[in-house]
Amino acid sequence: MTACWLWLRFGSWSWNAAAKWWTVYGTLVDVGCLALMAAYTHKEGIRLRDLVGRVRLRWGRDLFLGAGILLLVFPFFGLAPLAASRLVWGTIQPQLYPGLLAGRALPLWGVIYSFSVWWLIWSPTEEMTYQGYALPRLEVLFRSQWKAVAVVGFWWALQHCFIPLILDWKYIAWRFLAFLPGVVVFALLYLRMRRLSPFIVAHWPMDIYAALLTLQH
Repeated sequence: MTACWLWLRFGSWSWNAAAKWWTVYGTLVDVGCLALMAAYTHKEGIRLRDLVGRVRLRWGRDLFLGAGILLLVFPFFGLAPLAASRLVWGTIQPQLYPGLLAGRALPLWGVIYSFSVWWLIWSPTEEMTYQGYALPRLEVLFRSQWKAVAVVGFWWALQHCFIPLILDWKYIAWRFLAFLPGVVVFALLYLRMRRLSPFIVAHWPMDIYAALLTLQH
């Protein structure tokens, strides 16, 4: 959809030109996920809000829990990309598609949107989709936490290969390996707590950091 919009706007077709807009078009992904989950939870007789569970803000409890979760998972998200880079490209400092994945240049409104709206919606939707909705139901279907974690971890990591989508198998393999350890740890921690709000709190800074790191300074 973004590539088509750019084609209509500027008169030239470029699939890669759409890649840098992922912190804008990502909200369309969120809307689709939320709409589907709302429909399915309605059939189950529960609300979409029920996927989040109880929120405990008194004395900043969920804020502190979120900070603790962030400290636990951040090393996995920080070190795994280096290991994946070495494995896929043979170096820990590969050229990360300047202008597409790193050093993205967006108009001012796109930058403002990325830092004000995108992350506020993206983090809760991602957590609700994989942890609040998919993980508990797969756990019941498989009668196994490890099988549920494996399936959720696979698809959660694979998602990051397509947002943004750059048609290069090395990039796809690198993104998958870079995110797999972190999302598996996220899922294992969630199975211990069974409440989503601390994980949303932990996820927000990572998405803000991702936008800050990849946008052109």
